[in-house]
Amino acid sequence: MPVALTIAGSDPGGGAGIQADLKTFHRFGVYGTAVVTLITVQNTVRMSRVETLDAALVAEQIDAVFEDLPPQAVKTGALGTAAIIDAIVDSFADASATRRLAFPLVVDPVMLSSHGPALADASAAAALQRLIGQAALVTPNLAEAARLAGIEVATTQDMREAARRIAALGARAVLVKGGHLSQGQDAIDILWCGGRFTEYASPRILTRHTHGTGCTYSAAITALLARGVAIEEAVRRAKRFIDAAIATSPGLGRGAGPLNHWADDAGSL
Repeated sequence: MPVALTIAGSDPGGGAGIQADLKTFHRFGVYGTAVVTLITVQNTVRMSRVETLDAALVAEQIDAVFEDLPPQAVKTGALGTAAIIDAIVDSFADASATRRLAFPLVVDPVMLSSHGPALADASAAAALQRLIGQAALVTPNLAEAARLAGIEVATTQDMREAARRIAALGARAVLVKGGHLSQGQDAIDILWCGGRFTEYASPRILTRHTHGTGCTYSAAITALLARGVAIEEAVRRAKRFIDAAIATSPGLGRGAGPLNHWADDAGSL
């Protein structure tokens, strides 16, 4: 069975973070391992606290996984601080040198929660560039793409330019997610990979139940990469799954509720 690793924060409500990632890995037939970077206090209506873990503790968790359960793909989510990001980069370098581990890395550059509070401090944004330089794929939403690229992202053309600029940081591929784009009836995501752009469009779903969409989307891609699927095809299957997961959300909670991580369409496994 393929193994995938998520390095991210904890959501006690189960809709985002490592909880969403592990559910998604399981749905795609991949054994999920998890390294916790930060703890949140949140539910579907609020987030009241974020506590980051010690960077050395994060590194020890990664080493424990690499020692015994080497993954075929890895994703990162909310990382919290520059010290944690540096520890992750150093852990990857050590694993490559001493254990000869190699895996595609998916970087979901989570900076804000869906409720607004920051999940990364100011120094983390700059440190994130080191991690992006090692990524097989980076999956920013519009706000994250704007911050990483240093431009306003309000149109599909802006999305393309942002993808180019983020790729220039060293990422092999960039998927800019356009779900929050104000224009058009479709939700359009744009992938820059192999020197060309690919658009993935689907009808926009009007719902408040979208908590953890970015985590779930990137986790689905990671699971498919762990199974040996190429990036373009992995994004296509994951996009189809995320649409189904949103459309069939269970309607839990009084606010931005979770997706259906057991959606029928799991990318034609």
